[in-house]
Amino acid sequence: MSINGKNISLNMNVRGLKPSATLAINERCNEMRRAGKTVYKLGLGQSPFPVPEPIVEALRHHAPEKDYLPVKGLLDLCEAVADFHRRKDHVNASPDGVLIGPGSKELMFLLQLVYYGEILLPTPCWVSYMPQAQIIGRNVKLIHTTYEERWRITAERMVDYLEQEDDTYRPRLMILNYPGNPDGDTYTMEELQRIAEAAREYEILLLSDEIYGQLAHRGGHFSIARFYPEGTIISSGLSKWCGAGGWRLGTFTFPKNLSWLMDAMAVAASETFTSVSAPIQYAAVHAFRGGRKIEEYLSHVRRILHKLGMECAHILQGAGIRVHNPNGAFYLFADFSPHADLLRETGIHDSRELSERLLLDTGVAILPGVDFGRPPDELTARLAYVNFDGAEALAASEGIPLDAPLPDDFLSVHCADTIEAMDRIADWIQ
Repeated sequence: MSINGKNISLNMNVRGLKPSATLAINERCNEMRRAGKTVYKLGLGQSPFPVPEPIVEALRHHAPEKDYLPVKGLLDLCEAVADFHRRKDHVNASPDGVLIGPGSKELMFLLQLVYYGEILLPTPCWVSYMPQAQIIGRNVKLIHTTYEERWRITAERMVDYLEQEDDTYRPRLMILNYPGNPDGDTYTMEELQRIAEAAREYEILLLSDEIYGQLAHRGGHFSIARFYPEGTIISSGLSKWCGAGGWRLGTFTFPKNLSWLMDAMAVAASETFTSVSAPIQYAAVHAFRGGRKIEEYLSHVRRILHKLGMECAHILQGAGIRVHNPNGAFYLFADFSPHADLLRETGIHDSRELSERLLLDTGVAILPGVDFGRPPDELTARLAYVNFDGAEALAASEGIPLDAPLPDDFLSVHCADTIEAMDRIADWIQ
């Protein structure tokens, strides 16, 4: 392009990149709704539940806080985050090893910026891991998992991949996300132990993205940092389990021997975002300290998501779509390949065409598997089952004792649009 007669060029690392797929589908759905069309928004993975009232009240109380805070974060918050991981994950976390950022997304970007090694991504993986690495110019290697593996990497697949490489021990960072976006599954303790052993053997640094950790449907989330503490960075934040995506607060927790890496990120932070909003940090102290009300909130949220996720999977499975029952978060990663012949007859040959046609024919918005690192011609897609009124559903659940099951009509009353979207997909594919 030209400005005032001067040629201006885009950075080659940014050229050709599109806006984040999740944000783009959300904006498109909003445009379609403004045009009067019926749309079922299963594209954006945003928690539908309100922020717990004690945390909202804490934000109100601390609204006058206006001073710049330390780059690494408010000390009280760093202490609360470290204690959170000690209590929840049984990890020997220290406040000195906590870094606070404006969302874990920004911290992931800075980590890839300052770390000099190769990025390993088991796929399907979250939509922003790869673009971030591309912007920075990092070398990315994809390790494709399979439906039979529940879209989770195994220690065996990890070792097989590493043994095929020329320089087995060159610096690498592997990102694990569990419970997972886009697959809604997680790892058992035994699986994490085996992956940890492989990572230690091959000197792989791990970024353990546990943003959905408190949304494991049955509780009992395990962190791989328990088994590989010296080589694991834990990523968390408020966006998913606390329903506060728009507050933009993320956390990284480092072991002591990786303080050099945290310090490098803090230097980059000081020259970019400076520090996270002061009122948000003060309110986040209450979130990470937890308490009875927040634990009750999480228990209600988890049982709603579990019941809804299981029903959504059941509907799709009944239509011959391959999808696993979810164990966490609020996603399903669906494989439409059993209907490949029928789809090809209608001109659908890949995941983008699949998602586009489904949106046009039914009004159901999903994201194609290719956005999550899958092969372009694979007929996979992510569905985020969060297009319901979370405040209404939460209030209804709170009226039912936690030791009692939700009534049979709970979903049809409080999550009707989500069930309707799944029915539309099932009818369309058949």
